[in-house]
Amino acid sequence: MKLWGGRFEKSTDVMVDDFNSSIFFDQRLYKQDIEGSIAHVNMLGKQGIIPVEDAELIKKTLKEILADIEAGKVEFDIAAEDIHMNVETILISRIGDVGKKLHTGRSRNDQVALDMRMYVKEEIQTIRSMIYKLQFALTAFAKKHTETIMPGYTHLQKAQPITLAHHLMAYFEMLKRDRERLLETYNRTNIMPLGSGALAATTYPLDRYAVAKELGFADITHNSLDGVSDRDFCIELMSDLSILMMHLSRFCEEIILWSSLEFAFVELDDAYSTGSSIMPQKKNPDVAELVRGKSGRVYGSLIALLTTMKSLPLAYNKDMQEDKEPTFDAIDTVKMCLPVFTAMIETMKVRKENMYESAQGGFTNATDAADYMVKKGLPFRDAHEVIGKLVLYCIQNNKALDELTLDEFKTFSPIFDQDVYKAISLEECVNRRNVIGGPSKEIMEEVIAKSEEYLKQNA
Repeated sequence: MKLWGGRFEKSTDVMVDDFNSSIFFDQRLYKQDIEGSIAHVNMLGKQGIIPVEDAELIKKTLKEILADIEAGKVEFDIAAEDIHMNVETILISRIGDVGKKLHTGRSRNDQVALDMRMYVKEEIQTIRSMIYKLQFALTAFAKKHTETIMPGYTHLQKAQPITLAHHLMAYFEMLKRDRERLLETYNRTNIMPLGSGALAATTYPLDRYAVAKELGFADITHNSLDGVSDRDFCIELMSDLSILMMHLSRFCEEIILWSSLEFAFVELDDAYSTGSSIMPQKKNPDVAELVRGKSGRVYGSLIALLTTMKSLPLAYNKDMQEDKEPTFDAIDTVKMCLPVFTAMIETMKVRKENMYESAQGGFTNATDAADYMVKKGLPFRDAHEVIGKLVLYCIQNNKALDELTLDEFKTFSPIFDQDVYKAISLEECVNRRNVIGGPSKEIMEEVIAKSEEYLKQNA
């Protein structure tokens, strides 16, 4: 008979057992479930709700069950439905009626809410650590490329010259926000729901603060209805992970483009590329493509849980069992992507000469030519028009701006002088952008140093 079977006259159908059971996926919560039960039973004993000797026996047996699970000695039973009932069933089988006292003053509703919060807290810390490693790799890579000039793009059209360091550190800033978002989610997850009961708390004199302290929570929930029905923390986590995967996906899209022969800006290491089964010349950026593809999988997990929760009345509903698989899958996917993505970046070779050559084309120095004229006294809009006509002339004559003679420049405006060539050189274009946020070597070295200090302070 099931532990909740007193109300029923016959057993559930085998198909219903199968359909209702969550042990196939929630068994990964065994550690959190047992740790939560140990803290709960400690409190029951201290509060005199159950005898201290019973509490000690339950605690001792729970620790033994934990050790047996981790040693692979426990086989979970689908008939027990979930990890909570499996652990309790095993406990009762080992110590009899004393084990039945464990569930005093709690419900599976607040128990699963506790387990999920404990699990999410641990996984957030792990993912933040993985992002940290990627940020560290980016700063190390960027330090080597503060003078590696490449084209910057808008609309995927060449726009202005920048450096590879500048480009890479844009992703550092995105990842910085990702880590901060996860920390904020951690803080909102770090509230203990145990003691909410099924929905209306309990008549027992629980010391919820003592349990929260033992389990490392910063506070307790203050409304039992919300305590058992809240899955915002899972939704927030998946939202954070979706944004993170969006950032990785954007980066991957650029790596894919850069590694193509059309760009030839980078070459991926053989260990992070694959070949073709039919075309012997191929070297495919499959790691980047898979990370890009898996972003959709994480988005799907977020949408799935939002859809599940969108019309549920208070308090707990069985629908909420569907919180686990998308949460677990999103976490697993991100934890799979981050290490391999980091290693791909660390081993990537940069073709500096191709980046520089590309920056020379597409009139990436046109804005600097206009700025040159402004500094000579011409209003910006007039300078913009002159340089626009110059660019059209260059296109018609198959020339770059720096290939024009001074006489050709002067045909468009007498303002031009010999110093225009220095003003529109790529090195000058980059290094004169010497404001915080800009791509100059001096600024990038300063920003990278600040970023390294940030990492030290926020490890």
